[in-house]
Order: sequence, then C-alpha cells, then structure tokens
Amino acid sequence: MTMPFLGGIDANANATLIFSLVAAVIYAFTSGMPPTLARSAAKTLAVAMLAVLAALQGGPPLLVMALALSAVGDAFLSRDGEKAFLGGLASFLVAHIVYVALFLRSGGLELLGAESWRGAIALAMAVFAIVMLAALWRRVGPGLRVPIAVYVAAILAMGISALTTGSVSIIGGALLFMASDGLLAAEKFLVAAISPHRVWMRFAVWALYYAAQLAITLGFLLS
Repeated sequence: MTMPFLGGIDANANATLIFSLVAAVIYAFTSGMPPTLARSAAKTLAVAMLAVLAALQGGPPLLVMALALSAVGDAFLSRDGEKAFLGGLASFLVAHIVYVALFLRSGGLELLGAESWRGAIALAMAVFAIVMLAALWRRVGPGLRVPIAVYVAAILAMGISALTTGSVSIIGGALLFMASDGLLAAEKFLVAAISPHRVWMRFAVWALYYAAQLAITLGFLLS
C-alpha cells in the first residue's frame, strides 16, 4: 500500500492522516444525527489531526494555525444554536484571514494576471460571492447581516489569494472550500426546514469541506 509520506502505515505522519480520514468518515455518517459529544469529537478531530500532521511534517506555521482555527470552528458548528453558529463563523473568519496571509506569502500576486484562466476563476469567485450575499441578505435577521457580509468577503479573499499560488491542489482546495460554504449557507438559510434536500446537502457540505482542507494541507506538505 503506497502512503503519501515516508515510512509505512504506522509512521507518525501516515497514521495521523489515517486517523483524520477515519474521523471524517465517522462524522459523515453521523452528520444528520442529533448533536452528541462523540459526534462533535469526530468532526473536530478530522481537521485537528490535519493540523497535527502539518506540524509533524514541518509545514508552514500559518497552515497549522489555519487548520487549528478551522477545527475550533468545527467544534462550534457541531452544536446547535445561534451562539454556536456565531462562534463557528468567527473561528472560520479568522482561519480564512490566516489562509489569505499563507497563500500570499507562498505565492506571488504577479501570477494572478499571468494566465487568463486565473483571472476567469477570480471573476467567477466574485460573482459567486455577490450572488450568495444577495440571496442571504433577504433571508437572515438584521443581526447576522454584517457578520455574514464580512465572512463572505473573507471567503472571496481566500479564494482569490489561492490563485496567486502555483499549486493546483491549493487552488482546487480553495474552490471546494467556497463551494462548501455556499452549500452550507443555502442549507441553513435558504432551504425549508422540512426539505428532504437537507440530508444530501449536509453530507455534501462536509465532503466538500474536508476535501478542501485535505487538498490544501497536502498541497503544502507534498510540494
């Protein structure tokens, strides 16, 4: 069995990655269940283990920080209620800002205009962010509008900053992250509470999100 890091399946890095994958799969199959400590632990550990992996492999400190903040956000979002949602929103807001700093530090702004496809993707990201914000603005309460607007701006900045890197894995991860956030917003605020679509949407949100974090992590660690 070929492993992404040196050593066999029992090497620290490979074992940590497997631990993360197992936690992600466990959460995927429990995402529609009522919140429990075990369910919260699985969700939190999936990305927390990626932070541990990045630290073990000597990854950029900003990557470790962004993953750790994301894990904190996952812990908040694994619980119900507006306070938990706002805690998750704040954690991921800071994580996105850290990702922006990481991507800009790792890449170069000149790459953004070097190839036409980068500009096209940046434009598509901007349109996506504007449409998402417009749709949410009419459906959320006044107290959530400013936090969500700031968060959408951070998502857009994260996505565009990823385009300044030379890694297809990192760019793909950023796109998956934006797709996950957009689907999460639709599931939480735009789809009826009794809609049967909520089941597959919750599963897709997690699958896209975890794949995004994994792609970004491996994009840095295996480059």
